[in-house]
This record gives sequence, structure tokens and C-alpha cells, in this order.
Amino acid sequence: MRKNRSPRRPDHDELYRIAEPQGGYFRSGQAARAGFSRKLLWHHHQKTGKFLRVAHGIYRLAQFPASGYEDLFVAWLKCGPKSAISHDSALALYDLSDVLPGRVHVTVPRTASRRRDGIRMHTNRLGSGDVVNREGLPVTSVARTIADVARAGLSEDQVARAVRDALRRGLSTREALLAEARRRGGRPARLIRLYANVEKGDW
Repeated sequence: MRKNRSPRRPDHDELYRIAEPQGGYFRSGQAARAGFSRKLLWHHHQKTGKFLRVAHGIYRLAQFPASGYEDLFVAWLKCGPKSAISHDSALALYDLSDVLPGRVHVTVPRTASRRRDGIRMHTNRLGSGDVVNREGLPVTSVARTIADVARAGLSEDQVARAVRDALRRGLSTREALLAEARRRGGRPARLIRLYANVEKGDW
């Protein structure tokens, strides 16, 4: 008869290795892989103060300061490691828009659930070149972000500002923007071409 396996001992070092690249934030599921049961999470939150609960199932190691983008970390962790901050939220993260989205925009794989409070989920494929790290968060690249918001109907003035500021600040190149425009076509291609000041012969 097989004996029941004893519970894994909590490993603070492993939990730190998980949380550190995530700005100190982690999901209860990630903590479980490091040996922390929900009871232990509650104990360290309520009794020792080592873990700070920031949302349902989301914690932060107390030794890490709260991020100014805590809402984005929470949304990303809720959506899973294959997701990325995108659309209006990514544009705001790059400071390429003065529009503050009412919900956090996250792009997720097509297999993901689409119902999460406070999160606007976009189901689409994300290639390896579509996602970069910014402020410790996975976020769609500037070129991908601008094409996404143009396709989603962001005002032409805001798209124009995003294109021009991205080029002026060196956040993207004209070549990267045009490559994304060609890939997406339609309104993104028209607006990116227009506001990147591309001559007809260069297109």
C-alpha cells in the first residue's frame, strides 16, 4: 500500500525566485509550488507580515515596495504567464497616451477565459517578438501596441501622437512600425504610414 506523501516544506528562497522578476508579486498557485499552502499564506499575511495580500489570490513579498503599476501586475497574474499587458494599458505604460483606460487591457491566448472583473481581455496570438519587458511586466511591443489600438478604434489624434512620440523618443523605429503595419493592414497600416511620414515609394 502506497504511503501518502508528506506535504512539501515551504521554501522561502524558491518563492523569492518566483516573485523577484514579477516585482515581488505572486499568485497563490505559484506559492503552492514553493510549498506554501493557503493556510501558510494566511499565516504570513496576518501574523508575520511577510506577505501582503493585494487582491484575491495575489500577494506581494513585503520586502518589495508596492509598484505604481500594481493594478497591471494583478491583472497579468490573474490572466496567466502567457498573457501580456496590451492595447490602451500598454500605450499608457509607454506614456504614449493621455487616455486612462477604465479597465486593464490584457492579450491572452485564444484558449483563455474571457471573464475577469476589471480586465478587458483580448484573445490573440502573441509571437516571441510581440512582447517585451517593461517595469517588470510583459507588455506588447510599441509597434504591436500602436497597431492594436489603431485596429481597435482609438481616435486618429491619439494614434498620431503615439506614432510620433514613439519615434521621437526612440521607443520604436520607423522600420518596426511599418513591418507591423504591413502585417496588420487596414486602418493600422493607413494611420501608421500617414503619421510615420512615409513616402509612397518607401511603402
